[in-house]
Amino acid sequence: QIQLVQSGGGLVQPGGSLRLSCAVSGLNLDYWAIGWFRRAPGKGREGVACMSSSENTIRYADSVKGRFTISRDNDKNTVYLQMNSLQPEDTAFYYCAAHFGACDNIILVVTAEYAYWAQGTQVTVSS
Repeated sequence: QIQLVQSGGGLVQPGGSLRLSCAVSGLNLDYWAIGWFRRAPGKGREGVACMSSSENTIRYADSVKGRFTISRDNDKNTVYLQMNSLQPEDTAFYYCAAHFGACDNIILVVTAEYAYWAQGTQVTVSS
């Protein structure tokens, strides 16, 4: 059974940090890229980061470069999104998703390329 299960998220003050986890079962991450997306109130879904091992590629949206880090634990088949220096504009519902193939600048942003999605988690940055 294919599942993506997210954990993490919550409320944090501006400048704080959070880590999101995406535990993947039923997929071989050697062949599947994992992307992180977010949807802020009143806005469309935005690609935040993606990574794939097939071409050892990582991509970030300009809005999070230098603050967010995507990483993977192969033993746990889990992908993480470490979010530092969080700002109120980072407030959104965050999702991880799986794409068959490699991550690139297109895969980073095109939600239709992703076959499987996690349930999502809320991140709120507020004082």
